[in-house]
Parts: sequence; structure tokens; C-alpha cells
Amino acid sequence: MTPTRKKRLILVLMVALGVSVAVAIFLTAFRDNIMFFKSPTEVAAQDYPENRNFRLGGMVKDGSMSRIPNSLKVQFVVTDFAEEVKVEFEGILPDLFREGQGVVTIGKMRNDDLFVAEEVLAKHDENYMPPEVADALEAAKKQQSNYGNYKQEESE
Repeated sequence: MTPTRKKRLILVLMVALGVSVAVAIFLTAFRDNIMFFKSPTEVAAQDYPENRNFRLGGMVKDGSMSRIPNSLKVQFVVTDFAEEVKVEFEGILPDLFREGQGVVTIGKMRNDDLFVAEEVLAKHDENYMPPEVADALEAAKKQQSNYGNYKQEESE
């Protein structure tokens, strides 16, 4: 091999090594910043990342909201009509936050089956629902109707 070819080969290998290192760093940073969306059914099945923030979405259950006196803490229940998750949030809720409305919360699960939210996002008008929430609610309704059909066949 001539010295010129050796230099080119070394240069190509160095560039390939540099690109590989850059891709590895990018993928590591990307994996650490991914935020998963989970429905209450998935959370009830223990299918969520532990000790990491994730998004929990669904509908705020009617009659479930309670404020802790002398603080900004609020507790409410998020449901997908199949399962429910109790959520605690300390802070000012969005103006559009109400019972019976769609919501996406960002936070972590505690060991006692309580989701501690760092951020609460309410839907911004009566026609919009985040796609993840709509999909999760639709899947829960299908699962519930299939369960109802199974129970009906079983009783016959």
C-alpha cells in the first residue's frame, strides 16, 4: 500500500469513528429526553417508566377534584373510563381546567399509586383533544365494550 493510500484510509477511518461517536452521543441524549405518554389503563397495569417523568392523559373525573386547605395543592382523578389514576398537583391550574374535560399531566408515579404532576395541560377549546388522549379513550371504550360483550355471552 502506498503512503498516499494509507493516509486516505486513516482519514476515512477517523471520519467514520467521529461520525459514530457523534451518533452515539445523539442517541444517548435523545433517549434521556424522550417523554412517554401513558393512559390510566397502562398505569394501572404498571406499564410506565419508573423514576422518570412521563405524560398521563385522560379525562378529569366528575366530582373528583379536591383542594387542600391553605395551599395550592389539588388532587383529582384522571380516567380513561376503564381505569383511574389519582393525581396531585401543587401550583396554579390552567384557566380551562375543569372536571369532565381532557387533560394531560406531566410528572412521576409515587410508590403509593399517586401520580405527582409537575405540569397540568388542559385542552384549549371544546373541539380539541390531544391525539394521545383521544386514542387512549377510544382504546379503553373498545376494550370496555368487548368486555361487556364477553360478559353478555357468558351469561347466556
